Amino acid sequence: MSAQDTDFSQKTERIFKQDSSPVVMGILNVTSDSFYDGGQYNSEENWLSQTKILIKNGAEIIDIGAYSTRPGAKNISEEEEASQLIKAIKSVRKHFPEILLSADTFRSGVAEKAVEAGANIINDISGGTMDATMFETIAKLNVPYILMHIQGTPETMQKKPEYENVTEEVYSFFAAKIKELNSLGFNKIILDPGFGFGKTLEHNYQLLKEMEKFHSFHLPLLVGFSRKSMINKLLNVSAKDALNGTTILNTIALQKGAKILRVHDVKEAKEAVVIVAYLRGQSLY
Repeated sequence: MSAQDTDFSQKTERIFKQDSSPVVMGILNVTSDSFYDGGQYNSEENWLSQTKILIKNGAEIIDIGAYSTRPGAKNISEEEEASQLIKAIKSVRKHFPEILLSADTFRSGVAEKAVEAGANIINDISGGTMDATMFETIAKLNVPYILMHIQGTPETMQKKPEYENVTEEVYSFFAAKIKELNSLGFNKIILDPGFGFGKTLEHNYQLLKEMEKFHSFHLPLLVGFSRKSMINKLLNVSAKDALNGTTILNTIALQKGAKILRVHDVKEAKEAVVIVAYLRGQSLY
């Protein structure tokens, strides 16, 4: 193992330590179809400029995605996704060699190429439900895996999602998928309840209210509220004006034990991390 690999291993291991401070994951969409910043960072000049800003503002992980998962997003081929994603990962890794990179993909073939290109984490919005070989691939790659809950697919997820009890059903989903991954000898799992993915406004806020229940898995929790409709619909604002609401939800989630905040606006999320840490008697500076 090289010195750089050892450094990345130590950085990812820190996420799994119970007493370590939360980290901020900066979103880098290199697609033209994302709900908030689609098209802004799909050229090398722009994605490198944005990465520099995210890191300067406190991001410890950059999550790179080349497939839009907004509600109703168009499907693109695996080849098209891989081409753009791998290009971006190699570029960011070359210019920012020490930063942790997460590849946002639900396709096992793309995940494998992403790790080969320099990604350290795989972020799967489907939790293994959209590619039957994802779990086997993850176990082989042996990199941290973000297991997210979704009902349906990005094309269908917001067409009247229904649950008898959303928290219990997400919990059961996690339990089953963790067991499946553990049976393959894999345990580097980060849980994401999937706010906004196949959930109504009421479902999202019930999940947030009851988020502590997921701590029984003793795995780090990632939350992604950034400028989503659960803010916009409740406050009657656009995604453009949803930063304050995003920061409020991030702060609540931190108080409930979130370990990773996945955000567009890193500076504000980092400030929330610092303040909540200070209230707990910790200092990040």
